[in-house]
Amino acid sequence: MRRDRAFSAGKDGPARRSRKLTLLPLIAATYFMVAGGPYGLEDLIGKAGYRATLIILLLTPVLWSIPTALMVSELAAALPCEGGFYVWVRRGLGPFWGFQESWLTLTGSVFEMALYPTAFVAYLGRFAPQFTTGYRAVGLELALIALCAGWNILGARAVGEGSIWLNALLFSPFLAIIFIAATRKPGVAPLAPIQHFDLEGGIVIAMWNYMGWDNLSTIADEVERPQTTYPLAMFGSVTLVIASYLFPVMAVAAARVDLGSRWTIGGWVDAGQALGGSTLALAVAVAGMIGALGTFASLMLSFTRLPAVMAGDGYLPRTFTRHHPKTGAPWVAIIVCAVAWAACLPLGFFRLLILDVLLTGLSILLEFGALIALRIREPNLPRPYRIPGGILATIAISAPPSALLVLSLVRTQSERVGTTNGMMIGMGVILLGVLLYFASPGSRRKNENK
Repeated sequence: MRRDRAFSAGKDGPARRSRKLTLLPLIAATYFMVAGGPYGLEDLIGKAGYRATLIILLLTPVLWSIPTALMVSELAAALPCEGGFYVWVRRGLGPFWGFQESWLTLTGSVFEMALYPTAFVAYLGRFAPQFTTGYRAVGLELALIALCAGWNILGARAVGEGSIWLNALLFSPFLAIIFIAATRKPGVAPLAPIQHFDLEGGIVIAMWNYMGWDNLSTIADEVERPQTTYPLAMFGSVTLVIASYLFPVMAVAAARVDLGSRWTIGGWVDAGQALGGSTLALAVAVAGMIGALGTFASLMLSFTRLPAVMAGDGYLPRTFTRHHPKTGAPWVAIIVCAVAWAACLPLGFFRLLILDVLLTGLSILLEFGALIALRIREPNLPRPYRIPGGILATIAISAPPSALLVLSLVRTQSERVGTTNGMMIGMGVILLGVLLYFASPGSRRKNENK
């Protein structure tokens, strides 16, 4: 038996047998892992304007999301193991690259996960600013992290089913925005021109907003019938994400809502104010808080499975393999990750975003490499879902994501973080991952794949 099938600590325990995620909760959790509503698009609109934003939002799924979703569908159906993409890369490319896959993902998560508590406080500040300044803001951000950690310890099913209700609450004010914009006579005044047009920055933001399709793979042993559920979840969540991005932006563009420089984080609240007054603005702000909460909790569900699996391979202390006896959640990994994410709260939004795109984008390229390698090395591996078109088509779908990653690398060079730039920080993180691999006890194990 291949060791990949034995990675799931506690897999056969009673808690995991009785607490499987089904299709609808999986789609809901995936939606939060990738999107969490149209929040995050504000900076894209501010940098590129309505017309360019709509073009970018239409092209990015074709070049980035759909190829990635196809890759995830095949690999998750073929290798439905706890650890997901770590297992894929380790099996396809070897233990060194498997370690780098997890390292890039986890370090990228350190930058990404600090975004959502910041966004939560920013939206709260739109209607209760007295609670979002100084130590109060930090306290609220830490409280959100602690709440999501406790929620995750309750197990994957609790997070997935809760995400369904959060999705319903999240979408409500945007349905109102779409309805009001569709029934309102648009203004005739021309929109103010973009002051600092930044197409490259806008594309990086769109990549970030369409990133995360592989995250749900790490909980495969907590999913009911993963071989068939994952491809269906990919189709449903891709459709939901694209629709939830395009329709609100089309609505405010058709209504000629002109926010100018206010199209930044929190801008949807101003759009709600312009279309429906203070009541709709309040609803949009509350939905922004819900989006930040749901996204943070769902991503925590994904990322915290990686340390548990890496510990089983000897790359991290064995204490990370501890799972809750009733829910099966890796509670030690959840607590340690929560502390690490809290440490990055002081960094700014866009700096966090571009570092996350760089590191997570590289990890996705490794997953495409594993997809191609497994097609060549293990052609007879059972694949309940297979990307159509053979090996050449499989190679071809990796080209567009690679091109977009190169563009993000160019943009990263121009973004200053302290006295250096994002590229230098990213290269430092990559080098540190190589050094940590050779320093870890797991790198000295022999015949790990046998």
